Amino acid sequence: MVDVTVMGAGIFGLSVAYCCALRGAKVRVIETTRVGAGSSGGLVGALAPHMPELWDAKKEFQYQSLIMAKDHWEKVDQLSGLSSGYARVGRLHPIVSPRVLELSHQRAINAEDLWCGLADWRVVKRSDYDAWAPQSPTGYLVHDTLSARMQPRGAAASLAGAVTALGGEIVIGKAKPAGKVVWATGYRGLLELSEEFKTEIGNGVKGQSALLRFDAGDAPQLFSDGIYVVPHSDGTVAVGSTSERYFDDSVMIDELLEDMLLRVFSTFPVLAGAAVVDRWAGVRPRGRKLAPMLGKYPGRDGHFITNGGFKIGFGMAPKIGEVMADLVLDDNASGIPDQFTVEVNM
Repeated sequence: MVDVTVMGAGIFGLSVAYCCALRGAKVRVIETTRVGAGSSGGLVGALAPHMPELWDAKKEFQYQSLIMAKDHWEKVDQLSGLSSGYARVGRLHPIVSPRVLELSHQRAINAEDLWCGLADWRVVKRSDYDAWAPQSPTGYLVHDTLSARMQPRGAAASLAGAVTALGGEIVIGKAKPAGKVVWATGYRGLLELSEEFKTEIGNGVKGQSALLRFDAGDAPQLFSDGIYVVPHSDGTVAVGSTSERYFDDSVMIDELLEDMLLRVFSTFPVLAGAAVVDRWAGVRPRGRKLAPMLGKYPGRDGHFITNGGFKIGFGMAPKIGEVMADLVLDDNASGIPDQFTVEVNM
């Protein structure tokens, strides 16, 4: 007997399946292709907070998820016997102008309150850091200690392993859903919802990224000129990504990635000469309001939607799994912010 069927083995679907299985539900995940087949099978794995200003429910939700991530991923990895690659390494990014420097000092004050003393947003001198840190036109950087890294493919595999360790099953191919059904089908699911309800609910944005052979250990991730640089524990560094709203081929790697790599080597000279060992292209789900879409599926009793989360899916996944398990198993939607609800996002 299956209590909950999750359609889709991306980060949202697996997180919901895992949290439901933790509570004793019999869970089945149905995935047409493979675990992490969509954007959850990428390379970068940057988990970064919103700036500590203009605080709202979305930023608070993400903050709480980032704070709980260490314990979450340790338990997942323990159950699966695999590695998600999670580590809270922090992040460095340059302060590009005197005005941004002024704002950064104010954000540091805000973070003391909003982050409850559990992480810092610091204004630091570039000269106090080694060659790993990015250059800065003002001579100052922001060093936040809340940002973290993970290996997306490793995290998806570890979650899938934890689900099966808890008695759930992962079905690759076609299968009939049973029990309550959670639709976590990525950008194609957003397109199908838009067609079903005759309104623009969401779409996909293609991204391309690369993996470099460079051992940076547990150095902070970097962000500059729109590019993330994320060191992983296996002696690689992920860099990305591009963004394309319009595309013909969702997985084709082209000159946009090569152009980005040129920018990477120019912006981060420490990486110059590093060999490219992997390239990736895929499509990330983008809800119309750039927020996760969580709630009951309109017109389908016992069905639910978990989608969206453009660029912040891995960071929000631990808490999204929890609040969706509350809804699916206990009919409790109190943990879902109003701006995340299906009704608001349709």
